Order: sequence, then C-alpha cells, then structure tokens
Amino acid sequence: MDMDEHRPKVGELTEVKVDEDFNFTQSDTRPHIDDRDPKGINSNLKVMFEDVIGEPPSVRSFDRVWLWSYAVFEVSRFWGYRVISLLLAVPVSLAAGLLFAVLSCIHIWLIMPCVQLLLINMQWIQTVWSSILNIFITPFFSSFGRCCGQVVIYLASSENR
Repeated sequence: MDMDEHRPKVGELTEVKVDEDFNFTQSDTRPHIDDRDPKGINSNLKVMFEDVIGEPPSVRSFDRVWLWSYAVFEVSRFWGYRVISLLLAVPVSLAAGLLFAVLSCIHIWLIMPCVQLLLINMQWIQTVWSSILNIFITPFFSSFGRCCGQVVIYLASSENR
C-alpha cells in the first residue's frame, strides 16, 4: 500500500477531527500560593538582617539594642513590603500585562510578517553572501589559522627563570 493512497486527491474533501472538550479560553496556569517564585527569578532578594548589619567582635552594642534592631529590621521589612505591594501590585500587574499584550501583538502581527517577507524576498542575498564567504573569507581564515596553529607558547614561573 503506497503513501499516496492515503493522501487526499486535488479537489477531494477531507474530514478533520477536532476535540470538542478542548477549551481555548481557559488557561491552565494558576498562581502558586505556596511557591510564589518557582523559577527563582528573585533569588538575589533573600536579604536577612545578617546580610545588612554586622558588628565585629571588637565593637559591640548593648545586647538589647542588638535584639531590638533585629526585631525592628524584620518587622519593618515584612510589613513595609506588604503595604507597598498592597498599593502597587495591582496597578503594576495591570501595566505589565498591558505592556506584554501590546508587545506580543506587535511581535505577532507586525515584526514577524516583516521578517518573513524579508526572508522570502532576500533569498538571493543569502546566496550571494554565502558565496562571498566561501570564496574569499573562509580560505583566508583557514590559512591564517593553520599558520598560527603551529605557534607554541610556554609559560614559566619566576622561579624557573
């Protein structure tokens, strides 16, 4: 049995099966409540008190001052982030979503058709450029590489001189 027997002939209608349960409007990506940075893009922001403030053994503050400094740092970092994110998270998410939507639309409907148009119409430039590289540039750099390939460099320390 030939492969051509299974192909539809010109002008012949073919049947295409589509899965009717597939929902195109629903995304399968949901926000992670527990792991909010699954790709680790903000791993450099794991700043702790010890990363910012440290006292050497020769200079020490009172123990209570050190404990209160630690507590104030942690509480202000925690609640400061929460208050700022409460005020900025939704507007910044909206702006970022709109920005990525516009960039995606521009990329899909303007940039890629122009690139494809150039690739289709500029095939002759690729052929000419490939010929120029193969005729002039490649032999020169191959010869230069063979000449310099025979150079041997020995590194000696100051003790062996």
